[in-house]
Order: sequence, then C-alpha cells, then structure tokens
Amino acid sequence: MSVGIRDIEQAAERLKGMAVKTPVLESPRLNQRLGGRVLFKAEGLQRTGSFKFRGAWNMISQIDPAKTPGGVVAFSSGNHAQGVAAAAQIRGLRAVIVMPADTPTIKQENTKGYGAEVVTYDRATQDREAIAGALVKERGAVLVPPFEHEHIIAGQGTAGLELAEEAAQRGVVLDDVLVNCSGGGLVAGVATAFAARSPSTKVYAVEPEGFDDTARSLRSGAREKNARASGSLLDALMSVSPGELTFAINKKLLAGAFAVSDAEACAAMRFAFDDLKLVVEPGGAAGLAALLHGRLPVEGRAIGVILSGGNVDAALYARILRGEL
Repeated sequence: MSVGIRDIEQAAERLKGMAVKTPVLESPRLNQRLGGRVLFKAEGLQRTGSFKFRGAWNMISQIDPAKTPGGVVAFSSGNHAQGVAAAAQIRGLRAVIVMPADTPTIKQENTKGYGAEVVTYDRATQDREAIAGALVKERGAVLVPPFEHEHIIAGQGTAGLELAEEAAQRGVVLDDVLVNCSGGGLVAGVATAFAARSPSTKVYAVEPEGFDDTARSLRSGAREKNARASGSLLDALMSVSPGELTFAINKKLLAGAFAVSDAEACAAMRFAFDDLKLVVEPGGAAGLAALLHGRLPVEGRAIGVILSGGNVDAALYARILRGEL
C-alpha cells in the first residue's frame, strides 16, 4: 500500500461540496517581526473543527451502506471521532467511537451530537485498538482508523494540496512546512502533496515533548514507541507510535521532526487568539509553537504552518488565555 498525488487529487474531488476549503492566512505583524513570510492553513475552520473530516469523508464516502449494516467503528482522542461521526451521519451509517475517558468534554459532546455512540476507556491501562476490534466483530462494522489507511492519508493530504496551490497562486515557494503529528497521517499526506507540487519544500513533523515517537523513529530508521500514553496538554497528538504505513511514507519524505512543550503550545494559542483571531487547540498549535520558538530560521524565507484543529474546552481555553497554564 502507498499513497500518491493522484490519490490526493481524487480525494479532493470527493471532498468538493462536503469539506471546507479552509483559508490561508498571513500576519503582516509577524512577517515583519520574523523578517520572512508565514502562511497559516486554518483547519480549525474545517467541518467538525479539524482536518480530520477530510480523511474520514474520503474513506466513509466509499463505503456501501447496504454492505455495512453495522456501520463504522473508530478510536480517537476526539478530532477523528468527530470527523467519522459527521461523515457517518451524512452517509446514514451507524457510528461507534472509542474515546479516552479524559478526552476534553467538548470533543465527546460534539461526537455524540453527530449521532455517534461513544465508548470510553482508560488510555493509561486499556488498549483502544482491542476494544474497537471487538466492536467491529460484534457489530459487523468497518473500522475507520485515525491514520493507518491510504484513504485516510489521501484525504488529509488535501490540506497540503490546498496550501501548495494557494502558495503558488500568491507567487510564494514555501521553504518549509510545519505539520502537527500524532500517528503521522496528516504529515504523510501533506508531504506527499508537496513532493509532487513543490518538491523543493521541506516538510517537518511537530510533536509534544515526551511523545516524539516520529522524531525518534526518523533517527533510528524503525518505528519507536512512547513510554507513556498520557501526560501532555496536546491531547490530540499523543499516539503510541507511528503507523506502519504512515512511517513508510514519512521516513522517505520528511526533512525532520521537532518537539514542543505544553508551555510553548499555550503561548502559540495566545498568539493565534491575539494576532490571527483564531481559536486553536493545544495539539493544533504545535507547529505554530515550533515556529514562534525558533525551531526553524524564518528570516528571508517562506514557511507554511498547518493549524490543524480548534476543538478546545472553553474553561481550559480561558485558563490558557489568562496565562494560568
């Protein structure tokens, strides 16, 4: 299995009229401060509040409801859950989502709001894939994984395709693109799109500190695991390890990976609110945090940043904006 630019282009066709072609924003003040040019892809304005609807729709739109009476099952910390639930609702399919019990309330409630059944588990002691696998067998359903499927990766890659096309329309050749990374589906899709449309652009993954499995895997050449399954404010980016399919793509296409702290992500969220006027969740702000805290040189260069999601609990967001976290 692999994913190419044609797969992403076909996904883009399926997404027409279903997903939002999210805006690409700039901050003149930040450009002046950094001495370069930064293009922000605002995926928090996507349907369901994150890029995840792209991959979910690309896969679920190809499922025949008549052949899948049990509907779909997914496991997710929240954003994939909402994307799958919304896509299943549109197709008239039942959806069961396995979610960590500590998932932000807004993500659980939004998932239920799309008509999905939510089954919670303890991410520190239970195996979400085993729980989901049992539900698939029990209900005769189809598993929609968060990243480890070519249709999912191709769907997520449409965000990169749109960014590459928008940059070209503005006469900008991006030197680097920073992409938030959990299991690696988004960054694999984005890297595939840029390899075809802007091959000189380098793509980097950005992960939370303590959950830098992709960075360590790129260094070792083999899929590495994180020592723990919880403990970061960036809840959307806490995967156990890269996917087999996603890592096969990323080890060929990525220029590297960076890690950011909770404090750096919170500072990035405050910047997004103050300067971009965008709500960005902690995991959605990782790439922005890497940019603001000097992981890459910007002066005289052009950088793309995927702001991957905006689903954050109001109470938590208020505390972050007040500087309490």
